[in-house]
Amino acid sequence: DKTVSLRKDLSEMHEWITQAEEEYLERDFEYKTPDELQRAVEELKRAKEEAMQKEVKVKLITDSVNNFIAKAPPAAHEALKKELDVLITSYQRLCSRLNGKCKTLEEVWACWRELLSYLDAENKWLNEVELKLKATENIQGGAEEISESLDSLERLMRHPEDNRNQIRELAQTLTDGGILDELINEKLEKFNTRWEELQQEAVRRQKSLEQSIQSAQETDKTLRLIQESLAAIDKQLTAYIADRVDAAQVPQEAQ
Repeated sequence: DKTVSLRKDLSEMHEWITQAEEEYLERDFEYKTPDELQRAVEELKRAKEEAMQKEVKVKLITDSVNNFIAKAPPAAHEALKKELDVLITSYQRLCSRLNGKCKTLEEVWACWRELLSYLDAENKWLNEVELKLKATENIQGGAEEISESLDSLERLMRHPEDNRNQIRELAQTLTDGGILDELINEKLEKFNTRWEELQQEAVRRQKSLEQSIQSAQETDKTLRLIQESLAAIDKQLTAYIADRVDAAQVPQEAQ
């Protein structure tokens, strides 16, 4: 009987839709690791593709029901038409929900990858800061050389806040949704602690270098005054020698 065959097709399709909803849309998902999140994205992509492939079957069932209705007596129309309408509505709702959830998870995955990218960039900068601080730890030289080191450190520390703001916003977006919250909080705590420590150390080092510059400038000034004094004495003594002046005649200079 054609009616029985059509109802069987409708029923099988309904069962598949119900199973797909339970499997991909009704379950509570928790993403605690990047692997879990990535698997969920791939799984949902496959489910979306499978649902799209079912469109051919839905169209075949629709055509079969409509062809049967066109030839069958009116008594058989209403029930079959109602079942077909329910099927089409359920199928379209399933595809829409799968597309929406897949898009959301893909955005979440992209958000996670972006967060990692910003963290990587900022950690590379912190590595540079660490190396610079080590290089200026026991710097030797005059005021000019120390001043160059200070300028270099200050240029490095004029690092824009943009990346750090992005890290904060992306992390907030993910953790608000309960996505990888433990892992993100752990990474952020480690990053922020390191950031604060290096910032404080950089401020201390800048003050230390400023003091070293001041000391070096004072030393340079003292040495310059000594050199000027020695030059004046040398000039005076040279003049005495040329004039054959005896030391006993100029006891202060003799001393």
